[in-house]
Amino acid sequence: MRLAPRLTATLSGLALALGGVVAAAPAVHATPQNCFYYVMEQHPDADPEVVERGCLLGAKGTRESHRACYTELRRAYVPAKIAYDGCRRAGQK
Repeated sequence: MRLAPRLTATLSGLALALGGVVAAAPAVHATPQNCFYYVMEQHPDADPEVVERGCLLGAKGTRESHRACYTELRRAYVPAKIAYDGCRRAGQK
């Protein structure tokens, strides 16, 4: 597969996934988006739907929500450091 079509497909998927994050969480000060962008930049092979779900789980900023976010991202094979930092960003106000 050529690079240009692959890049276009990846960016299109990211745009669609981000749209879901924006629509689902407008009241949490846009922090799940910070998590989503961070994880997708650091680990572009991650499934955008799983990353979105994990970041939304971490949005409350509690220890339990951070753990749920981290667990969700690790199930999708996101590296531990990236998952931890992304979930931390999801809970920041």
